[in-house]
Amino acid sequence: MSSPHESTDGGSGSGSDSGGSLLTVLIALGANLLVAVAKSIVALLSGSASMVAEAAHSWADTGNEVFLLVAERRAGRKSDEEHPLGYGKEAYVWSMFAAMGLFTAGAVFSVMHGISELGSTKPAEDYLLAYLVLGVSFVLEGISFFQAFRQAHARAKKRGVGTIEGILATSNPTLRAVFAEDAAALIGLAIAALGLLLHQVTGSAVYDAIGSIAIGVLLAVVAVILIDRNRRFLVGQETSAAIEQAIITRMLEHPDVAKVTYLHLEYIGPEQLFLVAAVDLVGNEAESAVAQTLRGVAADLEQDPHVGEAVLTLSVPGDAPLEPTDRGAQPIARRA
Repeated sequence: MSSPHESTDGGSGSGSDSGGSLLTVLIALGANLLVAVAKSIVALLSGSASMVAEAAHSWADTGNEVFLLVAERRAGRKSDEEHPLGYGKEAYVWSMFAAMGLFTAGAVFSVMHGISELGSTKPAEDYLLAYLVLGVSFVLEGISFFQAFRQAHARAKKRGVGTIEGILATSNPTLRAVFAEDAAALIGLAIAALGLLLHQVTGSAVYDAIGSIAIGVLLAVVAVILIDRNRRFLVGQETSAAIEQAIITRMLEHPDVAKVTYLHLEYIGPEQLFLVAAVDLVGNEAESAVAQTLRGVAADLEQDPHVGEAVLTLSVPGDAPLEPTDRGAQPIARRA
């Protein structure tokens, strides 16, 4: 049977998904660290407000990648007696910390520094070095963004949706964070270059200061979006209709299941679902045999790497069945 969650996050298995996200975070961490050091040096030499904002942005991103690495590690721990559904939601907690760090260390600092520099008359220096660092930073950030985009695009393609829609909907917070932060980094570099250029051409530091403020606003918007997405998954993000239909289709493919009358799906971590369902079994077996059959169906569902735990009960006689929207066609999960 195909994976119902493949149609949402595009993963072929929890191990490969985790490995892909970890690689994405490591590449982003390396790129941001190199860029942060280079920007800091140039910011000190040039005195550019936009470069100071960009340096703060890169240091914030570097710290955030550490939070995301912690998220990957802690969320991957197996379930135990204290956490029977595992530790998957830790990914959203640590990703929330990363988003808050982006807001405070990146956005707030950049806006405040830009406002303080609006009245500055100090000319910027070392323009050539600043442009060179911005160019190198764009290449490094681009490499990191390409890795995140490639992973996100592959998942979105399996869903049949756009890449941006897939990023917003994915239950993988580390991929969303790296994608959003790297995209913001590339835009921020363009803003910094424009502010620096206008400062050089006009001799007015106002444009440079405005660039710093604009970078801060950009980071604030990205941070708020990331905080909101993590909040939704922490308090119980609803699964998509495609996932529900794929789960129903898969259950009805089981030879022991006659109909499904109730289904509850809940995210318990990145690409991990807790499944509760009421089913009507084929035939009229004895109570002991029915319990064994239900356990077997649940165990079969849990073979899917994206179903963390499945709990099944019998349907109440007369309950209306849940049906996939297009039973005669290929199952949604397989089309994805």
